[in-house]
Amino acid sequence: WPGAQGQSLSTFALDVDNASYTNVRRFLNEGQLPPRDAVRVEEMLNYFHYQLPAPPAASPDPVRISAELSDCPWAPGHQLARIGIQARKIDTARLPPANLVFLVDVSGSMMGDDRLPLVQAGLRLLVQQLRPQDHVALVTYAGAAGLVLPPTAGSQQGTILTAIDQLAAGGSTAGGAGLRLAYAVAGQFFKKEGNNRVILATDGDFNVGESSDEALEQLIVQQRETGVFLTVLGCGRGNLRDSRMEMLADKGNGNYAYLDNLDEARRTLVAQFGGTLFTVAKDVKLQVEFNPARVANYRLIGYENRLLANEDFNNDRKDAGELGAGHTVTALYELVPAGSEKPLVDPLKYQLPQARAGSVAAEVLTVKLRYKAPQGTTSQLLAQPLAGAAVPIAQASADQQFAAAVAEFGLLLRQSEERGTATYATAAQLAQAGRGPDADGYRAELVRLVQLAEGLTPAAKTVGVR
Repeated sequence: WPGAQGQSLSTFALDVDNASYTNVRRFLNEGQLPPRDAVRVEEMLNYFHYQLPAPPAASPDPVRISAELSDCPWAPGHQLARIGIQARKIDTARLPPANLVFLVDVSGSMMGDDRLPLVQAGLRLLVQQLRPQDHVALVTYAGAAGLVLPPTAGSQQGTILTAIDQLAAGGSTAGGAGLRLAYAVAGQFFKKEGNNRVILATDGDFNVGESSDEALEQLIVQQRETGVFLTVLGCGRGNLRDSRMEMLADKGNGNYAYLDNLDEARRTLVAQFGGTLFTVAKDVKLQVEFNPARVANYRLIGYENRLLANEDFNNDRKDAGELGAGHTVTALYELVPAGSEKPLVDPLKYQLPQARAGSVAAEVLTVKLRYKAPQGTTSQLLAQPLAGAAVPIAQASADQQFAAAVAEFGLLLRQSEERGTATYATAAQLAQAGRGPDADGYRAELVRLVQLAEGLTPAAKTVGVR
């Protein structure tokens, strides 16, 4: 719990991955609690869309910041600040032409209905979204890597679908060789003003060739500098290499999604076609400055592997996260208000906050954001303050209530020491209160998953002690 008086800055790279939520969902639907390290709260938050203000049409910036402050439901006396980032939505017809290389793992570990057949079904759905100006190639890897389909126009859907249908699993896994070939194909047909991307579909079980995380990371970092980004689609269970696939996507200027069923494939590759495959801002970083007159201590919920040094915020050479068209990103901070009866540290003798006149005194924090254009090298800066008093959680917006419920759920699944008074019952009640219109039913599904988790959890573990 950093103190706002001496450590007023919190800096991290944005992350739009949501694979942890679908992986957690799979475990719960199969009657198991997920392993604690499989629960990444930020990815659970970012699975859902929130009603955030969009960038004005006339604005040159493709992103917009918003923020909201309420009481914290699992920590009486604490507050919950929600930061939301909305990327500009772009009509599919206006998206730049795509140069896509499907890189499909067809090794023996990809046998089973939840692996290669699911990937094939998802890619078929994606192919149906292609336009004549888009091009797709298909590379596979098992014991060796091979080019199954050279770059083919999106208008030739029959040819592309036939190549996908003919894939079959068997053999060991030469993931590094597959990545090298896929990047080479993408580079040969690079579209200067287009979207150049490798889409890797795998369970992540690289066991032959360039298999160390360091070697794979070096390869991907080299390629992202050329303008070819990476999307990772995970599948399967048992030997799923979740952390490895998250690393690959993070280093490849891309995103990581886990496909646990065909509906999720449809959501990722059809409903969110633009957000999954078309980057509108890269190297997106957030830096939050807390006002010690309003905040005694704070903690960022999640994003543990996305933290940056404060000086990295202004360093344009530092890699960060990417935002796709229409994406929303949510970050939550739990705050101990200044003047709290139970501060986490003693007041500092020599750094007492100075009273400040005017509107600044009412500000709780300021959110700063840096981003680059997809092919840019120089970042742009945005800033948005959050002022005013925290509202009771019951009076907060539906999105604030729902995001708080998701975070509470994640803290319980992780058995976090910071879960306070959280229970599955209160998380379910809060999620139900924050459901809103829920046209796609995803928020109702969360309520069901919370109830499933409660039934699988021994009573002694459902409530934490601060």
